[in-house]
Amino acid sequence: MGIMGKIRGAGVRRGAVLSVAGLVVAPALVLGTGTAAQAASCTAAKGPYQKQVEKWLKRTADGKQSAADCKAIRSFQVAKGITPAIGYAGPVTWRTMKTITAQQAAGKTPNKAKKCPTNKGRIACVDLTRQLSWIQDGSKLRFGPVPVRTGRNGAETRTGATKIYWRNIDHWSTLYDVRMPYAQFFDGGQAFHSVTKTMYNNPGSAGCVNMRPADAKSYWNLLRNGDDVFVYGRKPGT
Repeated sequence: MGIMGKIRGAGVRRGAVLSVAGLVVAPALVLGTGTAAQAASCTAAKGPYQKQVEKWLKRTADGKQSAADCKAIRSFQVAKGITPAIGYAGPVTWRTMKTITAQQAAGKTPNKAKKCPTNKGRIACVDLTRQLSWIQDGSKLRFGPVPVRTGRNGAETRTGATKIYWRNIDHWSTLYDVRMPYAQFFDGGQAFHSVTKTMYNNPGSAGCVNMRPADAKSYWNLLRNGDDVFVYGRKPGT
């Protein structure tokens, strides 16, 4: 995003689109009562990851959809910005749960595998696989790790070693007609910047590394032009 370079066009895999479309039109008994809008908010359909999702939510993992299961799944989807939020245990919901588990496992040693260089001094690391970012000085963790939202399928955040080359605390993207607070550009039009969406909102950004406002502000205060950035891995679902 931004005026410093054009992000590759947004795209979603055809299979993913068909899958979501299938959920919307698939015959399903509706759980609950009330208005038509309220009734359509939850589905009785059993998802392909039903048992795994139930177990992750600490529910009885019997692989059978119930009204209570649907409510719990839908609550998770709403909280994480997953659409459609209808309580269906589909691939996006399960993928998000696995990503959260991996993020929690990272703890305060996100670079335990040494995939982000430790010989660069101050560097911002972005792990697309775990959707995590952090700042380190050599091998010492300086800030994070924090969850991030990176490029969707067809507009992936590019991998490799770059440097921050332009910063604008209150940037306005003329390409997308949106604000990009605390924008720090590091690869063409791709930048760290804050958003008001959740970090798990699907399908992802248009290539930038989206951050929660407080995290983006901390990055702004800690990084400068010329600081290194290293992006590696592959975002699940791309």
